[in-house]
Amino acid sequence: MGMPRLRPIFVTTLALATVSALVACGSDDDSTTSVAEGDGAFPVTVEHAYGSTTIAAAPGRVVTIGFNDLDFVLALGSTPVATREFTGYDYRQRPWADRYPEAAQLPEVGGMELDFEKLAEAAPDLLVGTYSLLEEDDYETVSSIAPTVGELRGSGGGPASWEDQLTTIGRSLGKSNEAQQLLESVRADFADATAANPQFAGRTAAVAMVLDGGFYILEADDPRNRFFTDLGFVTPAEVGAVGPERLDLLDQQNLIVLGATKEQLTADPLFAALDVVKNDRTVYLGEFGTDAPAALGFASPLSLPYLLDVTVPALAAATDEDPATVVPAIG
Repeated sequence: MGMPRLRPIFVTTLALATVSALVACGSDDDSTTSVAEGDGAFPVTVEHAYGSTTIAAAPGRVVTIGFNDLDFVLALGSTPVATREFTGYDYRQRPWADRYPEAAQLPEVGGMELDFEKLAEAAPDLLVGTYSLLEEDDYETVSSIAPTVGELRGSGGGPASWEDQLTTIGRSLGKSNEAQQLLESVRADFADATAANPQFAGRTAAVAMVLDGGFYILEADDPRNRFFTDLGFVTPAEVGAVGPERLDLLDQQNLIVLGATKEQLTADPLFAALDVVKNDRTVYLGEFGTDAPAALGFASPLSLPYLLDVTVPALAAATDEDPATVVPAIG
């Protein structure tokens, strides 16, 4: 069997591991994320980018084939029998999932590419891949192994929200009530953070990923950017690749950088000269492969509360309009 090809629909979470995994936003598919109504009883039918999948009975052997689906399944109280590697980060030791030690021993069915043979050997009765980046023909291959909850997309063809992922996965597992309670809990965490920091609302913040020779400002529908817009920040009008000659695009009310440390970046005099840097309105999430950028990439009901805990103090310091305030380090 062949290996799956990644579809270039947006800047993928794989770039958290290697900047060469960056892919452009290029899908014209406007399919929306939706699920059939129901109360968690089976059979249940869920809709996704490739059509619909009917799950006849409560699954007993779940395999997660998306890049962050493992967190959702664990958060809903289920343990899959195998999973897909989150490439470039020691995801087995991620601090936001330390309550699930059993998940650290799960066999893997691939990383950047799925291994169809290992997938079949896991004998799944349900595959969960709401964030899998598979081409449609690869979806057909995996769905021939077991019923598959395929990729979810937002209204513009980009990735679906974590809320849609959670709702869909909850129904697929027969755990709609648990999913709704968890959704409300995470939303409450965001509400607490914004209530404590009303200055976040309406501030333009560039969420920029470090690339070789430049940066990439994340689009509004990228899950990593959504974390900050959910806190009230606004995405700049110009997004995408930023070369050395256009560092001015980073000079917004706030700048949030993932992929390098403050020391590494401010060694460049052009970067250090930006007002957003000089006035300490910049938050540095750290190098790829460390916890904060990875938590941002997972964008799950487990990683988001963790990320609020570790980033909100720095965001608060960076938005207080006092250049004398030192923004605390993250990680």
